[in-house]
Amino acid sequence: MPFEIFQIYLAICTCIVYNKNDVHENLQPIRPMLFCACFYKPGKIPGVHTLHKEEFPFMKYIAKKFGSLLLTLLLVSFLSFFAFSVIPGDAAKSQLGTEATPERIEALQKEMGLDRPVLERYASWVTGFFHGDLGTSYSYSMPVGELIRDKVPITIAITVIAFLMILVVSIPIGIFTAQHAGGHLDRLIMTINQVIMSVPGFFIGILITYLFGLILKWFQPGAYVPISENFSGFIGYLVAPSAAIALPRCSMAVKMLRSSVLSQLDADYVRTAYSRGNSTRRVMYHHVLKNALIPVLTFWGMTIADIVANSIILEQVFSIPGMGNLLITSISNRDYPVVQGILVLIAALIIIINFVVDLLYGRIDPRIRVKD
Repeated sequence: MPFEIFQIYLAICTCIVYNKNDVHENLQPIRPMLFCACFYKPGKIPGVHTLHKEEFPFMKYIAKKFGSLLLTLLLVSFLSFFAFSVIPGDAAKSQLGTEATPERIEALQKEMGLDRPVLERYASWVTGFFHGDLGTSYSYSMPVGELIRDKVPITIAITVIAFLMILVVSIPIGIFTAQHAGGHLDRLIMTINQVIMSVPGFFIGILITYLFGLILKWFQPGAYVPISENFSGFIGYLVAPSAAIALPRCSMAVKMLRSSVLSQLDADYVRTAYSRGNSTRRVMYHHVLKNALIPVLTFWGMTIADIVANSIILEQVFSIPGMGNLLITSISNRDYPVVQGILVLIAALIIIINFVVDLLYGRIDPRIRVKD
């Protein structure tokens, strides 16, 4: 495809995305752009940027990863939807109770749409999903989107705080232990690191609640503060569950970053950098760390997904009304629209994170996107 035609395609897509009026009206403000794109020669029109040949591998890389993202999301949504259709149990019976008559159960099944074929229901759900409609809750009789709207910020806040803790703690400790590998302090840190790594997050959460909540009185267990009432109190209460999630993953990140840095310190480019008179700090942060972070990025991407999954458990330990609490309640009530909506949102979050990690790969090391 010629570069100029591709520019026209991008311009049309941009107008359609940012303005939902008629396409003909959308093209009015960019007709000069389209004209320039057709007859543009590099360097002839100042201020106009064209897409050069060297930029196409990365654009192709992005398009490939984005297509994989959409396909994975559709596959996850279909598998979860199909699983809810074949597992034992009836949502209508769960709502009406065991003493309900067959006529009432059949009427409620028809009202819920459970009498329709699975593929027809799934197609209807996907159409609604892309229009922002996740269905209606069986238990709460309200839109699923409205039901989980207040829960999403809580889970996202826990994920962000925990991930920031991992970055702030693991990067300096990982570099320090790599620089002092084999020393007494390195052995002490790695021993403590191994102990923390072997303890599950929910048990660390219990220990934090007992030590810092009941003994030291740094926070009151179970006294969750909504973000609408007090933002600082909201963040303060989430520090404890975030730390319980982050500690084992900090240990893993330290060990991985230490190994990655040690493998890079023996490379030829490090000796070349030192021979040019660079300081140890400059070599470490401008040369070694950039290459050492490539394998660690994969771990960090998986870590964010792991944080989201573990936040569901830690929300129970710290009595936080997030998506995990709602998910467990909805599963017990067989409220499948809510369960489906939460699972798809969590899957979308994890897939988008992996997509961003893949893009970072391509930016840090162009060889990766060329191989793909």
